[in-house]
Amino acid sequence: QVQLVESGGGSVQAGGSLKLSCVSSEYIADCGMGWYREPPGKEREWVSSVSSAGIITYEESVKGRFTTSRENDLNTLYLQMNSLNVEDTAVYYCAADCPNEVDLTDRFGMDYWGNGTLVTVSS
Repeated sequence: QVQLVESGGGSVQAGGSLKLSCVSSEYIADCGMGWYREPPGKEREWVSSVSSAGIITYEESVKGRFTTSRENDLNTLYLQMNSLNVEDTAVYYCAADCPNEVDLTDRFGMDYWGNGTLVTVSS
């Protein structure tokens, strides 16, 4: 059973930056990993993902602003968020698809989830 714990959320002004971390209780090198977010009053949506092979993809609205990385030796996934805007306000979740990753952009296909960390961006 993989347990994921996110950290790094907080309040920031528009244009600012935050870096989220997600630590896994288990070895993640064989897992596809993803970041999702749930804006207030909206459904959870895919933000970014990195496959076990290291292929990274981003949702269109965060391209060029967000950077996903992973350190398998530390069982940790990161999300560097720059140029934040009000529309980025959400609870951010880390998710893992192990061991047979399929579609990392599909939240219904992810096997394990963290409890989320809140990011609030003010204008």
